[in-house]
Amino acid sequence: MVVSPRPQFVLASASKGRRALLVGAGIHPFVYPSNFDEDQVALTAPSQYVTTLARCKAEVVAPQFTHALVLGCDSVLAFQGQIYGKPTDKADALARWRAMRGQMGEIHTGHVLIAPGGQMLIRSAVTRVYFSDIDDATLTDYIDTEEPLACAGAFSSDGKGALFIDKIEGCHSNVIGLSLPLLRVMLGELGYRVTEFW
Repeated sequence: MVVSPRPQFVLASASKGRRALLVGAGIHPFVYPSNFDEDQVALTAPSQYVTTLARCKAEVVAPQFTHALVLGCDSVLAFQGQIYGKPTDKADALARWRAMRGQMGEIHTGHVLIAPGGQMLIRSAVTRVYFSDIDDATLTDYIDTEEPLACAGAFSSDGKGALFIDKIEGCHSNVIGLSLPLLRVMLGELGYRVTEFW
């Protein structure tokens, strides 16, 4: 019996957080951002929105890596019936934090894996995040670091923003932009053990 070599693992995202999660879990991806125009997608249901964006990103990249596993992801914060990606500027980040402090929001992350041969899996994960009730001076200091400007929901749970999260319910890595346990399950559904990529 001929055993096929494990495919290359391609991350269709420029997210440093997602790459760091994969590397920390022993998977060293080839990073190839899709540069997909997210403004093309206008959906109001958070899970549908992120899985659609993740699929579009993966589909842009997959034809260039026909013998690879291609992972596309996208995350948003759902808060009080609204979908929030990255803030547009510091004023937007401050306004969001003033609304979010002391409240709970949900991080939705879409995951799409395209296997060699074109088989595609589409999944989403949801994690609840409880934000600290912090004062305006602290908020301003945090936003001045510019960390929130690069993050869906205007916070990073793996940086300074972790100081302002009281509790997380669900997958912690999902808040950073990639559910590692869900990825393991998806790889299994495609016939791979996650340890093959170590």
